[in-house]
Amino acid sequence: MKKNNFFLFAALALQLAACNNGDTVKEKETAILTAKAGITEKPFGTFEGKPVIEYAITNASGMQVCIINYGGAISRITTPDNKGEMGDVVLGFDNLDGFLQKGNPYFGGLIGRYGNRIAKATFSLDGKQYTLAANNGVNALHGGNKGYDKVYWNIEKQAGDSSLKLTYTSPDGEEGYPGTLKMEVIYTLTSANELKIEYTANTDKATPVNLTSHAYFNLSAGADSTILGHELMMKAAQYTPVDSTLIPTGKIDAVAGGPMDFNTPKLIGRDIANVPGGYDHNWVLSRSGSGLELAARLVHPGSGRVMEVYTTEPGLQFYSGNFLDGTLTNTKGGKKYVWHGALCLETQHFPDSPNQPSFPSTLLKPGETYHHTCVYKFSTQQ
Repeated sequence: MKKNNFFLFAALALQLAACNNGDTVKEKETAILTAKAGITEKPFGTFEGKPVIEYAITNASGMQVCIINYGGAISRITTPDNKGEMGDVVLGFDNLDGFLQKGNPYFGGLIGRYGNRIAKATFSLDGKQYTLAANNGVNALHGGNKGYDKVYWNIEKQAGDSSLKLTYTSPDGEEGYPGTLKMEVIYTLTSANELKIEYTANTDKATPVNLTSHAYFNLSAGADSTILGHELMMKAAQYTPVDSTLIPTGKIDAVAGGPMDFNTPKLIGRDIANVPGGYDHNWVLSRSGSGLELAARLVHPGSGRVMEVYTTEPGLQFYSGNFLDGTLTNTKGGKKYVWHGALCLETQHFPDSPNQPSFPSTLLKPGETYHHTCVYKFSTQQ
């Protein structure tokens, strides 16, 4: 018996030594086995005199999603590859200074009042013209100079230790938009490795509303500097072509086997050279109803990580990180975020809808409730 115990202790000692010598498989297995599902908090800085907290939601399998008060931003998503090794699959910053820096390209933020672009930073509603901040050339982008990605969101833990409720009230006239908009966003991490985002909003005056999330994904978890080797499928037979300032022309064109066609999965880098500036377009989703439906499937062949996107919205903006240039500071581990270093898949209504009467309406009126659900589901394949 004593001899058996000796060999048992020796085996355990060897296992511990292997872990300490970089046996990432054993470290990963131990992390997963000991992961405690729930929500933890840690300080992340101060913004406008208020404490910014990073909330980490962890599920029983060890997947983790982190959210901060500033911008309601997704700061981390840690999920396993097909060998079980955990990795962070979103771009971001090690501290709040990174998020606050000039030129932060909306990393992980909640976007509004109107996600995407509005032409010439103006729109008319009920006979009145509204003027917005022209923060993207002559156009308005992602809510203006201080969109919802740059405000303080109140965060409350929800019962069950898998959800966070974020709230923000946008006053009448903020960034030029009419109406006081009261918003609630609930982030939930499910046991099936799904990040579910539910948006609701109410207004006291008619106003356009188009909320979304601006997470930057690279499923390689830092192994690949770009996403050109990722494989993408989008369930969309049409898209909205744009002018030189990325404003929709008003047409809806068929993708028809060209560089915009992702109905059959293909590598992002295959046709990107044939799209001036890279992909930054809205795809018109091929939907069968108004409920939650599959919109896209992203695969990183090297790690086997898979991300499926489900939405209730009519459109999906695929942005291929065309403006990343390696100059951002306070990045995670000091990594350079280079051209095409990540991508965004933003569930949304179409860009410039307030000026495009043929597009689905984004108008929210008093007494109505805006509702939008998006799910990012993570899995693996061999």
